Amino acid sequence: MPSQTLTRAETRRILRSPGRHELAPERWVRLLRLRDLALGAGVPLLLAVLWQVACDAGWIDRRLYPSPVDIVRSAWDMWQRDSLWPDLLASLRRTGLGYVIGSAVGALFGVAMGLWRPIRAALDPLLNALYTVPKLALLPVFLTVFGFGELPVVALIAVTVFFFIWISTMSAMLAVPAGYREAGVTLNLSTWQMFRHVMLPAALPEIFVGLRIAAGVSVLILVGVEFVLGGNGLGHVIEQGRTTLVLGQTYVGIVVVALVGLVFSMVVQVIGRLLMPWNRSGSVIRQL
Repeated sequence: MPSQTLTRAETRRILRSPGRHELAPERWVRLLRLRDLALGAGVPLLLAVLWQVACDAGWIDRRLYPSPVDIVRSAWDMWQRDSLWPDLLASLRRTGLGYVIGSAVGALFGVAMGLWRPIRAALDPLLNALYTVPKLALLPVFLTVFGFGELPVVALIAVTVFFFIWISTMSAMLAVPAGYREAGVTLNLSTWQMFRHVMLPAALPEIFVGLRIAAGVSVLILVGVEFVLGGNGLGHVIEQGRTTLVLGQTYVGIVVVALVGLVFSMVVQVIGRLLMPWNRSGSVIRQL
């Protein structure tokens, strides 16, 4: 008969000493967060340093590709002339309004179509057909309906955000495990209680994924519309710098747009963490 005694190597695979992340999990999580923060800030900083070195060494033509120091100087000059702040405020106002309106309406449609099959059957083909239409192609329609000004820009951002939130919300509702619903039925929950305590908490993580994606897309649409319409805004800053060959201004606009998108996405992520404390990863090993 084969021996039941474990070899030393097999024993090592079964028995092991606890790691640092198991002995002091809170301290280990703090270290991981510091590491992630250092990597997130260090990589862009390293690229900026390399870019600056290449410009100083003459490997890159600074007339066409201003160095990071030149971009910072251009941003400071624009700030002192008060030529950047009004455009930034205009873009933030348009993006915020369009995002809030599109998210609210998209979530409403997504919940309704995810919970009730007749509504999904009636609206799904139409919305899928409209989803494939390039949103910038709707700009002439909105200009005809709303005229020139803020409304067509806000409407276009809202429509774009709507489709992203609608899809993510509807799919999140449909993806709620049947066991969750059966548990709610067993507890004799009402329709509102089922939605409030079962469906919504289970669907929120995926909904917030759509909200984060829509945050970045809203900034993309904003810049594209401001390219076309001009007037003011960060897109106008970028395009004006290109047409007047003031490339420092163009790069300032690009950097500010990137920062706006980053902050916007981070705000949505923080809100998601506050609203979903149960969704925070409890396993330190998964965060390595």
